[in-house]
Order: sequence, then C-alpha cells, then structure tokens
Amino acid sequence: MSTSRWIAFLLAAFALSATAASAQQVPLATEMRIEGLLRYDDAIPRPEDVLGHQIGTRHTETHLVVEYFESVARVSERVRVREHGLTHEGRPLVHAVVTSPANHARIDEIRLANYRLSDAPGSLTGSELAEMPTIVFLGYSVHGNEASGTEAALLTLYHLAAGSGPAVDSILANVVVVIDPMLNPDGRNRFVGWVNQNRGSVHTTDSQDREHREPWPGGRTNHYWFDLNRDWLPGRQPESRARLALFHYWRPQLVADFHEMGGDATYFFQPGIQSRTNPNTPGLNQELTAEIARYHARALDELGQLYFTEEVFDDFYYGKGSTYPDVNGAVGILFEQASSSALESETRNGPLPYAVTIRNQFATSLSTLAAAHDLRIDLLAASSEFYSNASRVVGGFGVGAYVLDLTRGMDRALELAEILILHRISIHELADSVSVAGRRFAPGQALLIPADQPQGRFLRAAVERVTSFRDSLFYDVSAWTLPLAYDVELYELAAVEDGVGPLYVPGARSSGSATDQPGEGVALVVPWDGLPAAAFLSRIQREGISARIMTRPITAELTSGLASYDAGALIIPLDQPEKGRQTVMDLAGRLAAESGTEARLALSGLTPEGPDLGGRSSVILDRPRVALLTGPGTSSTRSGEVWSFLTERLALPVSLLDLETIPSADLERYDVIVFAGGSAVDSLLGTLVDWVGAGGRLIAMGSAVENVAAAGPVELSEIELNIDSLTASAPWADRGAARGAHVVGGAILEVELDATHPLSFGIGSSVPVFRGTSTFFEAPIGASIVGRYAKAPVLGGWVSAERLSLIPGSVAVHVESKGQGTIVLLADEPVFRGFWMGSARLLSNAVMLGGLF
Repeated sequence: MSTSRWIAFLLAAFALSATAASAQQVPLATEMRIEGLLRYDDAIPRPEDVLGHQIGTRHTETHLVVEYFESVARVSERVRVREHGLTHEGRPLVHAVVTSPANHARIDEIRLANYRLSDAPGSLTGSELAEMPTIVFLGYSVHGNEASGTEAALLTLYHLAAGSGPAVDSILANVVVVIDPMLNPDGRNRFVGWVNQNRGSVHTTDSQDREHREPWPGGRTNHYWFDLNRDWLPGRQPESRARLALFHYWRPQLVADFHEMGGDATYFFQPGIQSRTNPNTPGLNQELTAEIARYHARALDELGQLYFTEEVFDDFYYGKGSTYPDVNGAVGILFEQASSSALESETRNGPLPYAVTIRNQFATSLSTLAAAHDLRIDLLAASSEFYSNASRVVGGFGVGAYVLDLTRGMDRALELAEILILHRISIHELADSVSVAGRRFAPGQALLIPADQPQGRFLRAAVERVTSFRDSLFYDVSAWTLPLAYDVELYELAAVEDGVGPLYVPGARSSGSATDQPGEGVALVVPWDGLPAAAFLSRIQREGISARIMTRPITAELTSGLASYDAGALIIPLDQPEKGRQTVMDLAGRLAAESGTEARLALSGLTPEGPDLGGRSSVILDRPRVALLTGPGTSSTRSGEVWSFLTERLALPVSLLDLETIPSADLERYDVIVFAGGSAVDSLLGTLVDWVGAGGRLIAMGSAVENVAAAGPVELSEIELNIDSLTASAPWADRGAARGAHVVGGAILEVELDATHPLSFGIGSSVPVFRGTSTFFEAPIGASIVGRYAKAPVLGGWVSAERLSLIPGSVAVHVESKGQGTIVLLADEPVFRGFWMGSARLLSNAVMLGGLF
C-alpha cells in the first residue's frame, strides 16, 4: 500500500467518524482496524488509555503528554524517548525518536553517516545516498496556546508506534522521525490550565466566555514571556538552547513547524510569499517546498479542508522554526491552523471544534512523513548539495575570515562567539598576530572565524548588514545583524593566512578577574565596562557593601602601577560599617570574577589625575528598588525581556506591578518603575507622574515612549509623515502594501550619544539600536538630548526613503526632570528579544545610575 493511499484511508475514516460524532467529539481513528491494510498493536497504549480522555475532548496537560510518550517508549521497539532539557519552571523537554527496530539497532551509524552530508558531502556516493534514511523533525506548539499541535503529536506517535502495514512499515524503514511534542511546556501549562478550569460540563462557543478569553500574558510565550519561535537565531532561552542542540545532533532534512492563527482563517502551509524569501536560501529549497506542498494539499483535500499558500507568511527571518532549517541544509515547513482558542468556537466559517484543528494538524503530520518517504533521495541530495556548494557560495562574498575584536567589550564578544558556536560555527584562537582594517591583533586580543566552513552560509546570514531588499514588507523583522546587536567589531579579512590557532572553547577564557591581594590600599576600583560592572554593582550592594561612582575620568595609583579609568569607575571603600577589609576584598574578588569584570586595589584616595576618590565627583550609589509595569495595557514580550534582563543578568529583584493596581499601590516602595511597552491609559500615567514628581524615576521605552509623549508629561512632539498622501495614487489592490512599506517593523539604527552623560557610561559616543516602531520625535528647541539618530542612521534593515528623511537628529535617548524625579525615554527596544546586549547598557545605566541625573 502506498503512503498516499495509507493517508487517504486514515483521513477518510476521520471524515466518516466526524460526521457521526458531535462537534465536541471527533474520534481520531485510534480505534480503526483496516484489516489487511493497517493494523494496530494492542500492546501499545492508546492516548486515551493514559490521558484519561479522548483527544479532542479536553486540552491535554503537559505532564500527561510526557507520561504518554514515556508509556509508549516502555513497550515499543520503535520508540526511544529522551529528555533534552528543562524549562525555566523545571518542566522536562522531551522528544521521541521513532523508526524501525532495525534502524534503532544502528542508530548511531545512521546519525554519523548523516553528518557526512554536511561535514564531507563530496564523500558520499549515489549508492550510499540510496541506502540512507531521511531524518524528519516534527516540532509542535512552540506557542503554548496554539495547542492543537501537541495533541496531533500524541496521535502521530501512536500511529507510528502501533500501526503496521506496508505503508507505515516502509516509512519506519526509510525515515527517522524526531517528534518534539511541546516546544514550550511552560506556556502550554498556562494556557491549558486556564481553558480546562473555565469550562463547564457542557461547553459554550460564546467568544465572551472566560474559557475563550485567556488573560494576560497568555500562553503563547515561555516563563519570561519570550516568543520562542523568534529565538532560534539568538538562542537566549533554555528551551531554545536545548532545541538547537537537538536539531544539530540529528541534522534533519525536513522540519515541520506546527502553529495556529486566527480562528476566522483556514489552514496555511508553505511555500510563503516568494518575494520575501531570504536570498541566502537556495532555490532548490523552495522547489522542494512546493513539491512537498502537493502532499499537504492532497491530505487536506481528502478532508474537504480549505487552505492557502504563498500569502501572509514569509521565509525571511532565520530565527523562526520554519526558516532556520533553510539555512542549515534542510527544508522547513510552516503550518498554521485556524485556532479554536477553546474546546469549540464560533467563527465566520461556522463552528470550529478543537478536535477538527487537531485532525488537520495530524493530517499534515502524516503528509509530511509521506513526503519525506517518497522524496527521500531528493531531500538527502538537496542537503548534500547545500553543503557541497557552501565553499563556492561563501567564496562569492569575498571574505576569507572574520576577526572578532576582544579588546573592546570582551564580555559581549565572547557571548556572541558562544551563540555562533551553538549554531555549529567553528571559531579559532589566534596563533599569530593578524592585521585587518588598519589594526593589529596579537594572540588573545581577537578570535578568528573562517568563512569557508560547512556553516559558512549561516555565518554570513547572521553577521551581514543588509539594507536593500526585493520586497518592502516583512512578516517579522528585516534585520538582526548579531555584531551590531552586541555592539562589537567584526572585521572582514580577505584571506586566511597561516597561523590559525586551536578551536576556541566557550568558558576557556574570562573577561573578569579577582582583586589584588590585601595591602595598604584604601579602596577597590572597578571600571564601568557596561553590563559586567552593572551586575557587579547589583551583587555587591546586595551584600550590604557601599559603592561610589566617579562621574569624571581618573588616573588611580594601583598596586600594579598607574591606571586610567573613564567616567563611571566604581569605588568600593575597604573600610565599611560592620565589614572587615578582608571580607570586602574577598567578596569583591569573587563577585568581580562572577560578573566578568575586574577589581583592583587603589593605594591612595589621592589621584595623580582627575578628582580624588572621596570628592564631590565620587557619588554614593543606592541600590534601586525596581518595579516593572505588567498586565493588560502593557506588552508581555517587551515586559518579559526587561524582567529577564534585570533578574537574570543584573541579579535585581523586580516587582511585577499590574497597571490596574497603580492607583491603589504604595508606589513609595519603588525608586524605579519601568514601562517596557504598551498603551497605558492617561489616568494611570497621571498617577505615575505624581510619583515621579516626588522623586521617582520612570523609564519608558519603545512603544511606551509614544504613550508617555501622547499623555503629555514630557515635551516631545511626533514627527508627522502623511502616509495617506504618499499612497493616494496606489491602485486599490496595492494600497495596503504601499502603506506597509512605510512601517519600520525591525531595523537597526545608529544613535549618537553625549558620551559625558551617565546613561552613556561604558558605551561611548554611539551605539546601534533596534527600532521596532515607526514613530519618531523632535524635542523643543534648547532641550538637552542624550541621544539622537545619526545623519546616516540605517545600519541594517528596511526604512522607506520618505521615513528615512525624518530620522536624522530626532530624539533617541532623553532625560527630563519632573519635580524631584526624572523620566527617562529610550525610543527603541534596548533588550529586544534578549540579545541586544549593546543597547541593553542604556537600560542598565538608567536603572543602576539614575541617582546621578
């Protein structure tokens, strides 16, 4: 029996059972017995045997998903279940490897042979390819409240583990299937708990019912409210790091990424909009995507399910689950099912039961496996060709290697190196000195990244600056250049000379160091080098040790000689109340090393140059008490980025303060309140302005700046762009695209800073920022602005010419006094998606050093 006929039999049975069942209960054929065509092994537990409910009649809890996978693995020779990581909340990330027992017996041999496709593609003969199974990665529900995918994963596992017959046996013999049923367990747990707890024994389809109205922040995101589907490239979250390790362990040829979209839609599968395909993606990739689409179309046609392709969604940003594979020698496929949101919802297409959404996701799971089986040789050959052509493609860029500067911002440079290594990029130490761009780097001062390596195309896509595009619309961001995100220098070297050193190993070197040994000194001096110093300050203050900061540059006499420090140097006096000198020395040494900075002993408070250590330019810093605005009216993703940054990176306790509680909250408990994004109502902002006047510090960023400016507590005026007049002549069919072309949906801009202002300490005179909104502001004449956009501001990404003309000189960073307090405005998103560590220093300075301004 062919795989196509196998799918047709299954789906026909689903359709029959659906017509005979209620909308709430659509049996998904786990009880099917098609004698002679498909049989099921009674030794394999059905999902309902373990879950306690039939799939589609309830949302399955996360622990039951894991329990079912483990139950099947205990009795099936086809299934091996492994844990590949833990979430922030300690939930296991599990996957199943499903294939024939014969393949399992030589699974390491299969995996290592598969590595040759990328590591040594020219070494494989046609006959060897003909014997290799394809490897397929099925990833479900990276957005936790797009729940139908996980249920489909349970059914897929059951059918592969229990079913037998020519078609399923052939798939098991020729395909290794890696099933990740829950890419985001923490988010799913939030969502499933809500809908199951707010549903009666007889469900309702009323969209105003509590079950249908998931509260803020929703289950889409993980514990820190990160969108994990945008984290494949940055790799900042534990779920993403575990997933990347799993992906590169197996190096699949086909990846299926199962999502949901608005309930009034139908079903989407790729290909997406062709003009928005990333140019680093080979044409063969899109040809295979189109061929595979025919399998999905046939499966959904059997069900009478409408669908669409080549609209709405694109393949540009490489940080998503369906596009990341495209630059890793695989074919990624996005699936988007209209969401029921609850057990059943009313839509413009009629009632939509949860069970039907699961059925469709299961159908395309089966069609994916059928395509992987039938197109096995094509997929393997495409992967081999991707890597075989890597040297030629990379050679066309005219770069022999990249030199990563460690002399400026070593902490950020090493973090960037760590991210690249997550993606199988090989990075080397310098064996000899190297000259590039008028600079000479000795061993230890830089890292060398050869351009010609298997992952060379990915490397290029991660570091290149792109400002010209075939299309002016993007489903996601138009720029993500990693060196700009980390504000580090990555130089292009035309050719790799002799002297490439050993592979760099993360953690082998550290940018921090302990203190000198105790002596006759008076204080420890710590350079304000950005995030490491901020983390050190937070930790030392938590230990009850007082710290000062120098507001002007100094030269200090250290045990090792004279040393110059820029403005912002921290001074830790050794004589502290109830703390002995040795205690201060020991704590500072340990915390400096942990934070990635250095603490050195100053022999005297009298400085050869600059103000003395105890003068008016030496300001005592108080540990900030921080609240973050959350809840309805704020952006959960922007708030989550800040929450994660302040707690995980700076070790600060953060109070999450819902907007609705502000009128009744005791705001005197907080020195700093951060508004990370959203649209709070004016009356609530009025309460915050009163708090600022009494001495508080309000930090607003991104879209929150627009809200604060519109409410009137700061004197900023929006720079208007009349889009209506710009698009009036466009044909009606093109008018939406014409308007969209003027949206700044994700570009990289350069901001010029007043380097003497405390917000610029540890940064310098300019910094790249991520711009995710389209509103720009001008300040009143005579206002002292900390940061303005440069004359040629665009470093990467799309900005229309009309919009671009408004940007130079407009406000990027602004501080305004109100009574006894201040309002700090950061017009961009300083910790965007958790990997913009260059501009994150603006936020850390605003939080930690606000007492200076």
